[in-house]
Amino acid sequence: MANLKEIRDRISSVKNTRKITEAMRLVAAAKVRRAQEQVLRTRPFADRLARVLESLQARMGFEVADTPLLQTREPRHITLVAITGDRGLCGGYNANIIKRTEQRFAELKAAGHELSLITIGRKVDVYFRNRKYPIVNSFIGLNQVPNAAEANKIAQVLLAEFIGGGTDRVELIFTKFINLVSTNPVYQTLLPLDPQGIAKPDDEIFRLTSKEGSFSVERSSSANTQPKLQSDIVFEQSPSELLDSLLPLYLQNQILRSLQEASASELASRMTAMNNASDNAKALAKSLTLDYNKARQAAITQEILEVVGGASAMA
Repeated sequence: MANLKEIRDRISSVKNTRKITEAMRLVAAAKVRRAQEQVLRTRPFADRLARVLESLQARMGFEVADTPLLQTREPRHITLVAITGDRGLCGGYNANIIKRTEQRFAELKAAGHELSLITIGRKVDVYFRNRKYPIVNSFIGLNQVPNAAEANKIAQVLLAEFIGGGTDRVELIFTKFINLVSTNPVYQTLLPLDPQGIAKPDDEIFRLTSKEGSFSVERSSSANTQPKLQSDIVFEQSPSELLDSLLPLYLQNQILRSLQEASASELASRMTAMNNASDNAKALAKSLTLDYNKARQAAITQEILEVVGGASAMA
């Protein structure tokens, strides 16, 4: 009977755990939808800004502009910006970024570069701070649905580091969202800005939908339909003044898009992890129920045998 009670208690515990993991999965799904809506709201501005910069490049050429954000220097000092989440329970999302950052740090260190880290997210900050890595700045507790204010705050720090000569190159390490079950840790150079390919025709956005009661993601191309600037427009400002105003906005938008990709990847990883946990809890509860029924039947059989044995002894 004591064994039956233990199995009963464990079944109850597993079922309660499944309720929690299922609730966390649904919460992550709702947040992915909000992240998607935000991407759709910020898309027109991003497209238009990229179109303006592309047209300026075609009209005057960035090589004639003397702006610090386009100046390529000998990369003696490189700053790595790593993006993870503030919480766990999202599969290998945080661990993959940490591993990729360690690998990139080791590669650049072996090449003789001076390095520093800027961390975004509690997990990556705690990991590298405990291992005495050179962290110069950190951002913790950001909204899981990133906004322009947070991206601007990060952009200002990076601009101050780069323009002030504190670093010669800034690389961003984040997780690119592919679909609900697949994400890819990548890195890209943020500063100096590359004037080539600013408006990317193959850029995509994700849409979280539901089909037959299950969540799915549709990727759609964001083809630019904005017209280019007219060729007869006369600019009052110099190319440097124009780019000094537009390039920081473009940098901020790049950071915002990276935060959105990272946030969507984290939420998708959490959805997958919680879904797997729910499935495992369901299978474990089923197995424990089977064990409980077997043990109960064995106990009943044993009691019957004892009653029959006692009756036979009395006879």
